[in-house]
Amino acid sequence: MPRHALFIHGTWLTPAIWEPFQRRFSACGYCCTAPPWPVAKGGRQPGISALLAHYETLVRSLEQPPLLIGHDLGGLLVQLLLDRGLGQAGIAIDPLPPRAGLLGLYSTWPWLLPWVGWRDLLYMTPQYFARNMAQTLTPAEQSAAYARHIVPAPGRVFVEAALGIGSTVDFTNGERAPLLLLAAGSSHIVRANVVAALYRRHRGSSAITSFKQFPGYSHWLIAEPGWERIADYSIEWVQNQVGRF
Repeated sequence: MPRHALFIHGTWLTPAIWEPFQRRFSACGYCCTAPPWPVAKGGRQPGISALLAHYETLVRSLEQPPLLIGHDLGGLLVQLLLDRGLGQAGIAIDPLPPRAGLLGLYSTWPWLLPWVGWRDLLYMTPQYFARNMAQTLTPAEQSAAYARHIVPAPGRVFVEAALGIGSTVDFTNGERAPLLLLAAGSSHIVRANVVAALYRRHRGSSAITSFKQFPGYSHWLIAEPGWERIADYSIEWVQNQVGRF
């Protein structure tokens, strides 16, 4: 039976962002899925707890524990799922860290200033995307990526992530599955030193924890030119942890 890889996208994005990664992992024998976030119910946008419950249900429905791969907020969800004993291994790519103390995300705070954003959808401008999320792309690449991938995001998740609501992790949990933390050296959203600090916290556990930084990459590292390096490193790492086919 092939191993399953479950991809979790982050804020502003749809599961389509994972299509190149899924092709790469599928070529290595993985059965891949990239489920979308749950839809809003009764006008209420999902928060971190709702997202976590959604993916926990999906993981538990699979015949065997999957490899969990997440980017941005998806990387935070990977950490939370592993901490709950789910998943065969986890890869968190430029992940939001649990709790507020490790954030250091200057670009998150502007979204918190209008507190009405707690209940509303927030919209990213092309200028913000080009300056903060994908600054390593050419202007033409930025325009194409923005048009294809960027969608509104629920303001609730930004407030909860910044305040640490629903994102508590036991950094001493020695029973969790192996975790790989990947940092983008030029990210303006989750800076590499934040991911490195997160790695040091996770090292408080006896469980396997690995860290790798990719210099020159932006927060868009899973889709920018050279994304293959991140995908191939991830495949090599997980196969070293759980065995090859």
